[in-house]
Amino acid sequence: MLKFKFLLWALTKLLQRTIKKSPDCAKYVKGKELVFQIQTHDGVGRYFTLKNGKIKSSAGLTEKPKFTLSFRDAAKGFAILSAKDSKDAFLTGLRKEDLVIRGDFVEVMWFQGLTEYLQPGKKTSAFYPSTR
Repeated sequence: MLKFKFLLWALTKLLQRTIKKSPDCAKYVKGKELVFQIQTHDGVGRYFTLKNGKIKSSAGLTEKPKFTLSFRDAAKGFAILSAKDSKDAFLTGLRKEDLVIRGDFVEVMWFQGLTEYLQPGKKTSAFYPSTR
């Protein structure tokens, strides 16, 4: 459980740093307002607020997120979120019902685009600056 909670907290820090250091990522989030949450089926989780080009998160759950990623348990959540091939892990999790997505799927796809900035070599990220 602790690794899952730490991973969600660290995700916030990684996104904050990437938004700050990557002009492409900053442009991607500019003007976007979104509240979403990542949790386990038993209700342990964190919600994320994106507003004014900044992201923050809080422990616990919120009443009206645009979407929720809900994992069977903390171990499955950690395994899927930290997988090297995240797209395959997400699809496998959905197929096996280790991951349930509720809410606005357009926003889920937007979030997937945001997480691409965290992947080396996919888009410009804080870890691998553009050579342009």
